Amino acid sequence: MPSFRTLDDVDVAGKRVLLRVDLNVPVKDGKVTDATRIERVAPTITELSDKGAKVVMLAHFGRPKGKPDPEQSLKPIAAATQAVLGRHVGFAADCIGDAAAKAVGAMKDGDILLLENTRFHAGEEGNDAGFVKALAENGDLYVNDAFSAAHRAHASTEGLAHVLPAYAGRTMQEELQALEKGLGNPQRPVVAIVGGAKVSTKIDLLQNLVKKVDALVIGGGMANTFLAAQGLDVGKSLCEHDLAGTAREIMAAAKAAGCEIVLPTDAVVARKFEANADNETVPVTAVPADAMILDVGPDTVKAVTAWIDRAATLVWNGPLGAFEIAPFDRATVAAAREAAAQTKAGRLVSVAGGGDTVSALNQAGVADDFTYVSTAGGAFLEWMEGKDLPGVTALQA
Repeated sequence: MPSFRTLDDVDVAGKRVLLRVDLNVPVKDGKVTDATRIERVAPTITELSDKGAKVVMLAHFGRPKGKPDPEQSLKPIAAATQAVLGRHVGFAADCIGDAAAKAVGAMKDGDILLLENTRFHAGEEGNDAGFVKALAENGDLYVNDAFSAAHRAHASTEGLAHVLPAYAGRTMQEELQALEKGLGNPQRPVVAIVGGAKVSTKIDLLQNLVKKVDALVIGGGMANTFLAAQGLDVGKSLCEHDLAGTAREIMAAAKAAGCEIVLPTDAVVARKFEANADNETVPVTAVPADAMILDVGPDTVKAVTAWIDRAATLVWNGPLGAFEIAPFDRATVAAAREAAAQTKAGRLVSVAGGGDTVSALNQAGVADDFTYVSTAGGAFLEWMEGKDLPGVTALQA
């Protein structure tokens, strides 16, 4: 893994630290409804403050398209951040210009300040050199703690790292170290579980994984496309029949790389997509024409958990079935609990990420038992696809 600078490499006392964080949290009626992302970056903010830095936070919120929008102001999030930290968080009405300069100039060592939404300026997403320079005027050094935005080459996520001394925050550091254990330099055997609705959204991911893992478990609606590509009738199941050729290419690439593809051998089917719909378990060779596959069956769960038990490393992105509605969450919950048990026993390094995956692990009550659960979404997926992340590359020593 390329080396990157961390907070261990710098004395921040008395310095103005431009800290890029992800505060793009859900808000309803002016109140933050889920503070998970704030909680994730709290250790970095607190450490910098305790070491005597002037902590100047940069963040985006929503998609204001390069101009101010009161509905997408970070002001309510300053209050929520203050509540999480248990210490005062100031707020400036702009991230550049006089408002920012005045607020930063009034800071004392240890103070914490949140600047207004960086996306209120078109130069943010355009990574405009002039905007980068304007941001940099309020800092002596730059710390990026927003892995979830690291796949964007924006001014506050990538541009600043080229004009100020740049370091990874603790959350960024933890994420990069966990990902290195997952796919960078993992202990083998490595198993990947990839689920979700459509193959079309994860072609790059699957093509990258078959070259890196020992077994690839494919679940969710994606599995139906692979079953259909083998000539099986999947009834009324979600299926991208036009991608049968792509599925066969992925299977051929896996065979050439010595990667075992694990597909469902049995399935839970129903005639209606609704909670507690009448359902039955059938072999995948006998899916009724008027039914749809909504989960993998118990024999498939046994095969998946057997691989989890054999593995030294597990990387997970996407549920095995329609986990949002009972009883079609059973396979995902069973696999998640097995992975958690193996992790707690010290036999498995488990790294998971993606919105649905995090929800599924929370539903199974095991998110805290995995080695690492990423909330990064798009950045996590691009990392799994083997792509360079601009915000990470810019931090390399």
